[in-house]
Amino acid sequence: MKVPFLDLKAQYLTLREPIHTALEAVLESTAFAGGPFVAKFEAEFAAYCGAPQAVGVGNGTDALWLVLVALGIGRGDEVITVPNTFIATAEAVSLCGATPVFVDVDPQTYNMDPAKLQQAITPRTRAIIPVHLFGQMADMDAILALARPHGIPVIEDACQAHGAQYKGQMAGTLGVAGCFSFYPGKNLGAYGEAGAVVTHDEALAAKIRILREHGQPQKYVHTMIGWNARMDGIQGAILSVKLPHLDAANEARRAHARLYHELLTGIPGISLPREAPYAKHVYHIYAIRTSSRDELIRQLGAREIACGIHYPVPLHRQEAYAALHIPAGSFPVAEQCAREYVSLPMFPELTPAQIRYVCDEIHAARS
Repeated sequence: MKVPFLDLKAQYLTLREPIHTALEAVLESTAFAGGPFVAKFEAEFAAYCGAPQAVGVGNGTDALWLVLVALGIGRGDEVITVPNTFIATAEAVSLCGATPVFVDVDPQTYNMDPAKLQQAITPRTRAIIPVHLFGQMADMDAILALARPHGIPVIEDACQAHGAQYKGQMAGTLGVAGCFSFYPGKNLGAYGEAGAVVTHDEALAAKIRILREHGQPQKYVHTMIGWNARMDGIQGAILSVKLPHLDAANEARRAHARLYHELLTGIPGISLPREAPYAKHVYHIYAIRTSSRDELIRQLGAREIACGIHYPVPLHRQEAYAALHIPAGSFPVAEQCAREYVSLPMFPELTPAQIRYVCDEIHAARS
């Protein structure tokens, strides 16, 4: 049996007719850059998240970067985040001129460890970016409690957490802003690049809207240096079609995770992801851990099971951040995870038979 890591075509086929109708509407209206289809999706996504404001942008990196710029963060400032994430989290910090400061993660959730965060706050700390890794939210109460006395804004990197919850509250709505990516493989994915910022702060949203349009509140009137970070109309229309299906898709992912957990529990040398008591995990990624990661991936690949690794090199060990001079061993939990993660196939259309096959082959590989 062949099991892909991700199957975007299977999802497309279930929505083919409304997707084509939406695309035709955009083509007929020629509203390609921003415009009414983006505005419609912004209103729908804000309502879904339970926030008054959503601003559509070009991608998740834009979302993170524009929030930092809108908050006035720049050269000489520090922004605390984690090393076990996609580089976009730190890139956004670097691109606004600030310095990323990394803290280690909790060994159970793989999210920012509040105990380590407290030690990293300095007078130069201007923001904290917890990453809701793999679809599970970080311990936001503890993080906000540490940030609040210092007046430090908390920006949620929710790029992998569409529909995730923290004590019943939606991802992206606990900090000053939440940043989302709609890259095609995400739980809510566009058919290209797209992103959004959600926030309760109307002034912040207004500033981001100006920044995404080359710093212009109206055409040819530029009140600040901005950037071209608009969402395309086609992506807004597609996301409007897909958003009503997000909760059902997330529930399918959660059901897949429960079956994986049932079938993989008790295998020696395999650690399974855990859902924190405060969380509703939406399993963008289902990552197990094993010290024999490369051999397991090789054996599964031989049986036509596709796996991934998220992420094999922590950010502080990337050549791009060599100038920070952070030695190996500085963040032992994140570094161990990077050596051990195996991301198993996970998408809503995955079948129980495929999951059982994957788990049977993992059992065989470990026997």
